[in-house]
Amino acid sequence: MKELLKKYRLFIIMLSVIFVLTLVNFEIGSKAVSTSILSFKQMALVIPPIFILIGLLDVWVPREIMIKYMGEGSGIKGIILAFIIGSAAAGPLYGAFPIAAIFMKKGVKFINVLIFIGAWSTTKIPMFLFEVSSMGSKFAFTRLAVDIIGIIIMAYTLQSLVSKDKVKEIYSKSQEL
Repeated sequence: MKELLKKYRLFIIMLSVIFVLTLVNFEIGSKAVSTSILSFKQMALVIPPIFILIGLLDVWVPREIMIKYMGEGSGIKGIILAFIIGSAAAGPLYGAFPIAAIFMKKGVKFINVLIFIGAWSTTKIPMFLFEVSSMGSKFAFTRLAVDIIGIIIMAYTLQSLVSKDKVKEIYSKSQEL
């Protein structure tokens, strides 16, 4: 019982905070509850398809193929592929992390994993198309170019800041999945 409470302590604390908030101000507390329920529903709709995709990726795509196209020797084609996969993906950013873990398990180079996450978060194709139609192509292409350059700079910066031992540790944890 003690271990169960320890495992779910953050959840219990948050429930307690919402309960106290509801007692203090019912309107704000009920809004917090409805927002939490809405967020849970959204996650419940997004997470299962992502895990199906992860399972298929894990089973259907051999490690050798991932290493060839996105591994250590992949060069510019690995970067481009990371951008394409990240930009074509649908769903919120938290969906990128399980896929990134599978990429690591399959031997994808660390910088390509970082670029994939960056592309998922900022260069989505539907967002780009919306920007072209609503704000004009000049704005959309400028933002896309700045994002691509920024993602590459951030990925190389992060790669240089994270020690090789830490990267090995991260990769070893991905193998446990």
